[in-house]
Amino acid sequence: MRFILSVRSLLFALVLLAISAASSAQIGFGVSIRVAPPELPVYEQPIAPGDGYIWTPGYWAYGDDDYYWVPGAWVMAPEVGYLWTPGYWGWGDNGYLFHDGYWGTQVGFYGGINYGYGYGGHGYEGGRWDNGHFFYNQSVSRVNVSINRNVYNTRVNENSGNRVSFNGGTGGVQVRATSQEEASGREHHIAPVAAQTEHVQTARANPELRASANHGKPSASAENSARPTNETARPETEASRPAAEAARPAAETNRPSPTIHAKDIQPAERPAAPNTGNAKTDKKYQQQQDKLQSQQAKDRQNLQSKQEQDHQRLPQKPANEPKQQPLEQRHQQQTQQLAQKHTQQQQQLQQRQQPASHPSAPKQSEKGKPGA
Repeated sequence: MRFILSVRSLLFALVLLAISAASSAQIGFGVSIRVAPPELPVYEQPIAPGDGYIWTPGYWAYGDDDYYWVPGAWVMAPEVGYLWTPGYWGWGDNGYLFHDGYWGTQVGFYGGINYGYGYGGHGYEGGRWDNGHFFYNQSVSRVNVSINRNVYNTRVNENSGNRVSFNGGTGGVQVRATSQEEASGREHHIAPVAAQTEHVQTARANPELRASANHGKPSASAENSARPTNETARPETEASRPAAEAARPAAETNRPSPTIHAKDIQPAERPAAPNTGNAKTDKKYQQQQDKLQSQQAKDRQNLQSKQEQDHQRLPQKPANEPKQQPLEQRHQQQTQQLAQKHTQQQQQLQQRQQPASHPSAPKQSEKGKPGA
């Protein structure tokens, strides 16, 4: 009996130790990899879509027995004042383990990895929060000032020649966390938002982003195809803004109010009914569309209910005025994130349906063509 109790006590202590180590080091769940991740590739940062978007740098993830590149992306911060601490690979227990990234009010330790664009190994110098708005450092962040005028310019010394993507071990970055970074790691964190999770899944499904295919150098076209659509499409539509600036004052009164709350989100326009020539397939696609629109309507209702509860908890005016602005900013970010998520869901559903709408067999008229 004493022996059994001793074994149980030892196992319990080991479990507590493992939980403590995982929580303090932010280690992601998964297996230990014996092969080091490739060097960080050189790539160009896209233009920031707008206020409140934080740059999340690209990194090598692992899945399906291979490393794959997750391109950097602009992501709406989950809360005003929150910054992104990137994940990183670290050597330990005779293998490479991935330490998950997280959102927090301070940037914590990310292995001393020089991800570039403000992430030089410690902290983030690509921008800062000021009075509820995010200001971008133009010396390291690409910003279109016709879209976002919240900018400043502070020179940052980044060693672009260091492309090592892991900490510790042979050839890794030999840097340890500072006391401030350790303290930041113990503060309240928010896990990666839905847009980031979907971004990783999209990258994992793209064979061109696998290290075995690109030999550690993913192409620009593969990176752009894996990035969230909101960041790549938005600057192009804004390009015509300067020419229209003169006519702006007269049109301001007719401009619709900004989308701040979930009730302001317009449901996605329903695509045309599928017509593949296969009634069974068409019915399946129609059911998928119905299910997605029903789920998105439920998402909007849930967020609207939560936002209304937030308003009800505020004191009556005028006491609530100092708290009103940050609350509305948070609601606007929540609403934009949900709208972005729904747009991506609709696009992904259409992409999954697209290949099946084109028969693989060549048409009769094309059988005689060269290569048919």
